[in-house]
Amino acid sequence: MTQPITLLDSNKHGDLKIGKVDFSHLADQHIVPVTLHEIGRAAIDFPVVFVKNSETGEFQSVAMLGLKPGQNLMVKDGAWQALYLPHVVRDYPLGLVLNPDDKERVWIGIREESSAVTKEEGEALFNGTEETEYLAARKKALIDHYQQDQASRALVKSLAELDLFIPQTLTVEVNGEKRNINGIYLINEAKLNDLSEEQFNDLRKRGLLAPIFSHLTSLGQINRLARTEAQG
Repeated sequence: MTQPITLLDSNKHGDLKIGKVDFSHLADQHIVPVTLHEIGRAAIDFPVVFVKNSETGEFQSVAMLGLKPGQNLMVKDGAWQALYLPHVVRDYPLGLVLNPDDKERVWIGIREESSAVTKEEGEALFNGTEETEYLAARKKALIDHYQQDQASRALVKSLAELDLFIPQTLTVEVNGEKRNINGIYLINEAKLNDLSEEQFNDLRKRGLLAPIFSHLTSLGQINRLARTEAQG
């Protein structure tokens, strides 16, 4: 999603509408961020793993859409092929713009270059200078997703502090070719089982057990991606 984002302004964008989204902008994106809150639903379609920011050391949960960089098996001819649409994908072509001076403040932005942004057919964003019900609902979803993301970052940090992440190389076979998938992290089941009763109960009380088990179960979806690639 490299398209520039512009602050949404009724004076500038009063006649804009959002129509059908073409997902071609994701065609070369093999992972997308997902929050812990949506792992259970994302696991229906995708392997969910963790990646580590080499600069900050921060871990993040992501859905794998392909088996190698530049490959997205969930987009074909601009159409989304999976059942579940991750929040970060669903929000497009709208998005949040953070205030660099005040992290508590955010603005709504729009990617004007998106083919979904039009003046002809679609859902209107404004009625004169007033927001439409459609835009109000989209804004609420954006804020909800942002709050979930912030909460998810704190929860993932607590998992890292328990040293529960382990680097893993996954091997998958596609059309007889064995391929290694590197740079990912999984929850270490052995360390999870070795947690003290107090630590384990703390994870349960904070709602972390469900996303952890969904993450581990989702790894079986890697074979599904391999079959999808093999079928062309």
